[in-house]
Amino acid sequence: MEPVVVLALVAAIVVVFLVASSVRIVPQARRYNVERFGRYRRTLQPGLNLLLPVADRINTKLDVREQVYSSDPRPVITEDNLVVNIDTVLYYQITDPRAAAYEVADYLHAIDQLTVTTLRNVIGSMDLEETLTSREEINSRLRAVLDDATGKWGIRVNRVEIKAIDPPHTIKEAMEKQMRAERDKRAAILHAEGERQAKILTAEGTKQKDILEAQGTQQAMILRADGEAKAVELVFQAVHRNNADAKILAYKYLETLPHLANSDNNTFWVIPGELTEAIRTVTTAFGDQSAGRPPAAQPEEAATGGPGDTSYDSRTPELGAGSKASLDAAAAADEAGRQAAAAVSDAKAEAEAAKSPQTPRRGQTPGGS
Repeated sequence: MEPVVVLALVAAIVVVFLVASSVRIVPQARRYNVERFGRYRRTLQPGLNLLLPVADRINTKLDVREQVYSSDPRPVITEDNLVVNIDTVLYYQITDPRAAAYEVADYLHAIDQLTVTTLRNVIGSMDLEETLTSREEINSRLRAVLDDATGKWGIRVNRVEIKAIDPPHTIKEAMEKQMRAERDKRAAILHAEGERQAKILTAEGTKQKDILEAQGTQQAMILRADGEAKAVELVFQAVHRNNADAKILAYKYLETLPHLANSDNNTFWVIPGELTEAIRTVTTAFGDQSAGRPPAAQPEEAATGGPGDTSYDSRTPELGAGSKASLDAAAAADEAGRQAAAAVSDAKAEAEAAKSPQTPRRGQTPGGS
C-alpha cells in the first residue's frame, strides 16, 4: 500500500505543477512574448492565458505604456567649433512587443546612440547662437529621424526634448557680458525715449499755454478796443448832440496834449502841426468874446494943449474894459501854448534822460535848439 500512496502523491504533485505552469495571468498594459521550443509563438494579452506545459515558456515581459528616458550630457561640436554639452529627454512607447524583443537587442541603448549621432549631425550645421534659439527645430528633426529608425523596432517616439545646453564657462561669461550690454543699451534707449517724450509733452504744454494766453490777450484787447470804441462813439454823439463848435474842440485838444506827453512808454515825440492852429483857434475865441463886450468910454483929451502942456503929461492913461478882456484872452492863449510846449519839452527831456545819463536842460526843444 505504501508504494501506491507514494506514486499517487507524486502524480498529484506533477499535475499541480503542470496546471500552475500552464496558467499565466498578464497584468494590464503588459505584454508577454511566448516561445515554444525556443521559437516565438505568440504574445500574451492582459488577462488569463493558458500555455502548453513544458513546451511553452515566457521569453520577455514588456511594458507598453509611454516611457521616459533621460540621457546623460553628451559633448557636441557646433559649426563655430564650440563644444557644448547637451542632454535630451525621450518619450517613447512600444507598439509591437515582438519586434521590440527580436528586432533589436537593446532598444534603449540603440535609441540613445541614435539620438547622439542625430544630435551631432543637427548641431554641427548650426552655430552657438542658432543652437540656443532653435530648440523647436532641433526637437522636430530629432523626432523625425528617431521615429523613422525605431519604427521597425516596434517603438514609436512621441517626443524628443532638449533638457539643457551647457556652453563652456568662457562662453557663458561672454554671453553674460553681451546680455548686460544689451540691457544697458535698452535701458539707455528707453531713458532717452522717456526724456524725448517728456520734452515733447513739455513743449506741447508750453505751446498750448502760449496759445491760450495769446487768445486771452487777444480777447482782452478786443474787448478793451470795443469799450474804447463805444466810449469814443458816445463822446462823439454827445459832442454832436450838444453842437460843440471848433473852439471847444481846440481847447480840449490843448488840454489833452500834456496827458499824452506824460506817458512812460513814449521815448520820441513830434509836435503836431495842428498845435498852432489850435492855439490860434483858442486865441480867436477869446478875442471874439472880448469883441462882443460893449466898448468902454475913452478918456477925452483936452481941446487944447500940446506936448508941453503939464495937464496932458500928468494924466495917466487908463485901459478900458474891452482892452483888458483882449489882453486876458491873448494872455490865456499864450499861457496855454506855453503849457503845451512845456509839457512836450518835459516829456522829451524825460525820454532823453532815460536813454542818456546827462539830463537835458528844461525848455530844450526836441531838435536840441
